[in-house]
Amino acid sequence: MAERFDPAGRRVLAVCIAAGFTTLLDQSVLNTSVPALRDSLHAQSAQIQWVVAGFSLAFGLALVPGGRLGDVRGRRTLFITGLAVFTGFSLLSATATHPWTLVAARLLQGAGAGLVNSQMIGTIQDVFTGQQRARALGLYAVTGGLATALGPPVGGLVLALAGAQDGWRLTFLLNVPFGLLTLFLAARFLPPPRSSTGHPDLDPVGLVLVAALTLVVMVPFVQPPGAVGAVGYLAAAGVLAALFVHWQRRYARAGRHPLVHPALARSRPFALGTVVAMAQFGSSIAAGLVLIMFLQDGLGMSPMGAAVVSLPAALAMGLSSALAWRVVRRFGRHTVTAGMALSAVALLAGGLVALRAPAAVLPVVLALIQFCGGIAIGLVNAPNQAAVLRHAPAEAAGVGGAILQMSQRIAAAVGVSALSGVYLRGTSAGDGSGHRTAYFYASATCAAIAAAAVVVSVFAARAAEASPLPAAPVPAAPRPPVPLPVDGRGPRDPAARVPAAGPGRPDGPAPG
Repeated sequence: MAERFDPAGRRVLAVCIAAGFTTLLDQSVLNTSVPALRDSLHAQSAQIQWVVAGFSLAFGLALVPGGRLGDVRGRRTLFITGLAVFTGFSLLSATATHPWTLVAARLLQGAGAGLVNSQMIGTIQDVFTGQQRARALGLYAVTGGLATALGPPVGGLVLALAGAQDGWRLTFLLNVPFGLLTLFLAARFLPPPRSSTGHPDLDPVGLVLVAALTLVVMVPFVQPPGAVGAVGYLAAAGVLAALFVHWQRRYARAGRHPLVHPALARSRPFALGTVVAMAQFGSSIAAGLVLIMFLQDGLGMSPMGAAVVSLPAALAMGLSSALAWRVVRRFGRHTVTAGMALSAVALLAGGLVALRAPAAVLPVVLALIQFCGGIAIGLVNAPNQAAVLRHAPAEAAGVGGAILQMSQRIAAAVGVSALSGVYLRGTSAGDGSGHRTAYFYASATCAAIAAAAVVVSVFAARAAEASPLPAAPVPAAPRPPVPLPVDGRGPRDPAARVPAAGPGRPDGPAPG
């Protein structure tokens, strides 16, 4: 039987889940509001791309610095600061009267969301151990997936009730009450900063290099630079990557603690699992946005009607996420591979039926395919995240989680920008057939990405079987663990932490 969370642990987990749901729901709710927002502010295509993808850009930029700061200085203050920034600039987004004002607000929202999300995984790794840690990480991953899947239905309902002119503003205002409530809970229940793990250096050069590399990789997909500019960005990315690797090795040889922990740099399961997470997250976010655009612009459906078509994905994901750990206990890491294969089939099937199905039945068929896609996401999301983070040592919990999330945000920015561009260019015919063809090409591209991830997942499973988990840090003298007090705000002894026992492995029980 699964070990139950104690009351203090449940409170901490509830705060993390609430903050994760609030910040991650924002992006998927916006997808439904894009047409109304574009018409209300008379925004150009480039401005819309910055509104949608700029959030992911700033989110990704804040993750690794936030994770490193949390590992070294403590997470509670950064958690609260990030959530306050996100909530405050949500209000500015809701009241924006010019597209570039909205872009600026979205960038700052993304920075706040990245800062708070970079603390969540580290907080979970600090507070929970063993089987409880794996279960808590799984619940956090499921929360993020559900927020992504529920966004379109929530956005569609808001637009249906309030109308297009004011409805898109209300989708941003939704963040404010949830953010304020979560701020209150965080201030009350999150544990205070724990003592340093013994490496107070922040590796500032490493932080600057990884931020510059993230920027150079993501900006071309948010603001396409043309052929010459693309070559320049590619060359800059190569130079920055080489400099970063050189600096990390030099920093480690000097006896310091580099930004990327050596255990992460050497871990093939961590790297391959992160690639799978990027493919799943990027393809699903981009496919969801293109679907909403196709339903509204191509088929002329209302925002609420489009939301109803996407709702089965959220329902199916909730169902499959609840059952995923049972599947993992039986089939192990191959569960993720099967989920990615199902995702590829569902994405390709959606594109094919868009080409051939009559308009009268197309929404129903797409809803059924969305149900299958939701099952696939539930089988991949939480099991893959838990499998990846098992290979992050305790002293690099924040950075390990931040690298995973940053990679997903880069994939989201690239996918949203590239796939929305594919769709918008394909609709130049201006009639329904142009929209259908454009949707097919966008869906087929997402299916190809998911199919490539199936191959990577096979290699990740093999690498995990051959790779040992990182060893626990050895304390100076054995000491019993110090539990959190009932109010959830007391110290936790960092020496009492043990590495997570992951699902589907002989070295630890699977979460129930």
